[in-house]
Amino acid sequence: MGGFFGTIKKEECASDLFYGIDYNSHMGTKRAGMVTQNNGMFTRAIHNIENSYFRTKFEEDLPSFTGKSGIGVISDTDAQPIIINCHLGKFAIVTVAKINNMPELEQELLAKGNHFCEHSNGLTNQSELVSMLIIEGKDYVDGIENVYNRLKGSCSLLLLTEHGIIAARDKYGRTPIIIGKGSNGYAVSSETCSFSNLGYETDYFVGPGEIVLITSDGYTQLRKPEEKMQICSFLWVYYGYPVCEYENRNVDAVRYESGFEMGKKDTVDADFVSGIPDSGVGMALGYAAGRQIPYQRGIVKYTPTWPRSFTPPNQKMRELVAKMKLIPNKTLLKDKKVVFCDDSIVRGTQLRDNVNDLYRYGAKEVHMRISCPPLIYPCKFLNFTASKSEMELITRRVIKDLEGDQNKNLKAYATTDSPEYCKMTQCICKQFNITSLKFNPLETLVKSIGLPKDKICTHCFDGSSYE
Repeated sequence: MGGFFGTIKKEECASDLFYGIDYNSHMGTKRAGMVTQNNGMFTRAIHNIENSYFRTKFEEDLPSFTGKSGIGVISDTDAQPIIINCHLGKFAIVTVAKINNMPELEQELLAKGNHFCEHSNGLTNQSELVSMLIIEGKDYVDGIENVYNRLKGSCSLLLLTEHGIIAARDKYGRTPIIIGKGSNGYAVSSETCSFSNLGYETDYFVGPGEIVLITSDGYTQLRKPEEKMQICSFLWVYYGYPVCEYENRNVDAVRYESGFEMGKKDTVDADFVSGIPDSGVGMALGYAAGRQIPYQRGIVKYTPTWPRSFTPPNQKMRELVAKMKLIPNKTLLKDKKVVFCDDSIVRGTQLRDNVNDLYRYGAKEVHMRISCPPLIYPCKFLNFTASKSEMELITRRVIKDLEGDQNKNLKAYATTDSPEYCKMTQCICKQFNITSLKFNPLETLVKSIGLPKDKICTHCFDGSSYE
């Protein structure tokens, strides 16, 4: 995944750019970069942030950044921004992308005489490849449409040019772009949480496939949005920071509502409900209100040193971080029947560790409530699970045990309350020694988000997608 931020002002922009990028840090912690433009001169810095935080890596660079416009990115993929000089002019580019046909596009571009300079771990840099597709166009809009037409997967991008910042949202709007208005200019970001403390107010949600030119005076539409949209539902379930909004729907409000709906219908007997930090907390608060039982912090995240569990580069380290960052509260748990709310179950590793610790600390019963449906299909568009194989998903391993084939009857297993669905849920529950386990139905998640089903990507739950 990843998140980007850009700003263009009537005064120096480096401070806003620095903090605006930092407010996207929850979207990934592999690499980060920022670039400013000052009378055609570009200043850039890129750092590895796997073992540190964005601010600590870029604070020393900050005095070197001059100019009134800039863009930056927090990325879990490539080193970026990339700076390009071509027939369209000089520009810098950042992307949030997952390109499924990278090898084919790379070979096509090489056959035309192009070359690639930026490589990470022997792989072509996605942002550089996207820039090569853009410069095939007669102008920026034509070039970005070339990206839309030829790329399989998803790609949203920002271009920093001498004339302003060009923002282009993924063709199906799988990832968001939002424009903020300030007293002395504009900002653009993946995340609205980057606006508030910098003095920007959310002004416009860029539509799917829409292209917008942003200057310090305003913004101009260069390409109209598409009718079809498939914004990722997992933004509300997991990725999004609680105060963020996508398509005018607040992340924490969606989590609260999904928990409230589940709590209203649940009949479990429990002493209190607790959220698995961070993304399970909003749901747990809603569940407590719906079920009319107390909310208490039976498990707490140790925030000073541990980042999010999906960010370390290897699975063993991810599992260690997932375990070490959460501390059960023994005093609250002892001899209690507790409902724990969490965002999702992917591999099941974190769930197993959490449940074992909760019993070890004296919990009498552990009831798990999950804010989204079971994840049955690997993500093809954002790669949020970081899964290299469908068999990394706990659901597929259970289906293989039940059917002898991990690909058999998937539609039935994805159908809420079908015999297959219930059997799969029972198997996961038994495998992890959980007293009871329930997933929110897809219908509840869609209702909580508040957008039509066909406007939301729910591929990981039901296998549906436009591509």
